[in-house]
Amino acid sequence: MAGRTFLCRLVLYAVFSITVISLFTKSGAPSFFYRYSNSAALQREEIFCPQSELANDVLVVLRTGATESREKLPVHFRTTLRCVPHLIVFSDLDETIDGHEVHDVLGGVSDQTRKEHEDFKLYHQLHKHGKRGLQNQQVFTAQSGSFKGDYLQTENNGWKLDKWKFLPMIDQAYAKKPDAKWFVFIEADTFLGWNNLLEYLSGFDDSKPYYIGKHLYINDVEFGYGGAGFVLSNPAMRKVSEQRSNNLYHYEEFTKSHWVGDCALGKVLEDVKVPLHRAFPHFQSDSPATVDPAVMKIDRDLWCYPTITYHHVSPTEIDELWRFEQDWYKQHDIVLRHRDVFISHVRPKIGASVSYWDNMSVDAEYNAHDHASSPKKEEREAWKSFAHCHALCESQYKCIQFSFDSGSCSISNSFRLGYAKPNEKVKSGWMTDRVDDLFRLLDDRCGIRDWFTPANEGVNAKAKAQSTMRRQRR
Repeated sequence: MAGRTFLCRLVLYAVFSITVISLFTKSGAPSFFYRYSNSAALQREEIFCPQSELANDVLVVLRTGATESREKLPVHFRTTLRCVPHLIVFSDLDETIDGHEVHDVLGGVSDQTRKEHEDFKLYHQLHKHGKRGLQNQQVFTAQSGSFKGDYLQTENNGWKLDKWKFLPMIDQAYAKKPDAKWFVFIEADTFLGWNNLLEYLSGFDDSKPYYIGKHLYINDVEFGYGGAGFVLSNPAMRKVSEQRSNNLYHYEEFTKSHWVGDCALGKVLEDVKVPLHRAFPHFQSDSPATVDPAVMKIDRDLWCYPTITYHHVSPTEIDELWRFEQDWYKQHDIVLRHRDVFISHVRPKIGASVSYWDNMSVDAEYNAHDHASSPKKEEREAWKSFAHCHALCESQYKCIQFSFDSGSCSISNSFRLGYAKPNEKVKSGWMTDRVDDLFRLLDDRCGIRDWFTPANEGVNAKAKAQSTMRRQRR
């Protein structure tokens, strides 16, 4: 009996010791994160979510369509949206995907427009036949539209229907959570960095009407590009909802005559005097595979600043980015920037020679027909082989990457990662020393500023001055 008692005590001491050790040896977790394991699925994998009171005041609205929902939504439910406490998914068909309700938002369009306008042809097919109504309709998958631009898909019936979702989803999102301080709208191929988003929004006064997004113009209307994601504060949501309710016919006529719904939303916000707060470079209209890391718009570098969204991101890329983001915050107590994505996530994927890969080298193409009489040997012979193509790029000091495909050599002076092409013979290469030089040069441009928010406006002048001083010293 004494031996059995001793054994029980020994087991209890061992369990207690292991518990204490585990509590005090968890490493790499920043103080502003906590472990999230509310469901059985999450208990199988430890993840990190931001410990922010603001999280409960944000409603994330994901807009999709029946042509893509089953292919593109599941990855979000197991990655980017796992930390999001309040979510609603809008589409053109009621359905359930991986246990999540997807709501038809187009009931908010007037009965007359839905009945009479030709854009609703697919909608009627869906509601009559369900998913079988998609038999003659392109189903969007991994890279549909990537690098080609959304607005080249205007003849697609799913695209025609999508523009009608923007205005009614404002009303329905507000009805879902009228006490939310912020409403964040994304698409099914948008990567959302939840951690950075919450820190970014903390720099705004939620009691004021704000419209935040990646700027785009159609004619004289400036609006937040839907694919990059956009944000409305509660006061802005109320203004839009009231304005549309009082002028429903007018805004449906405007939507009929324009080919994108985010422009129609921008028009309503313009009419209620809520200007767009430009969110570049935090909100991105491209993916890490296609965006140029050296791009600069509205006097802002992409490279230096924290990232919140990327667009045209395939399910596989979303999964990779989310896992990279998770690893980053387990090891770092600083925000994730575009430079970190390129240096730690993109850079390891490139090399001097990568088969079955298209790195989107498009600045110049060399072939036997067009360059047979060129005075430069490298240009005359570039089409012959991958090695000859490499020699051409090496001979031009601005060339940073190249690709070779069946007698054609393409080179580029700007960096792109590109995509795998497993069924094609294309082969790509990068001048890796020049890539590293470029990344160092971009690093030298950075100042001390993190965010382009009203709370950080005072930092801008100091950051610019320091960046200028560094360039002058160099």
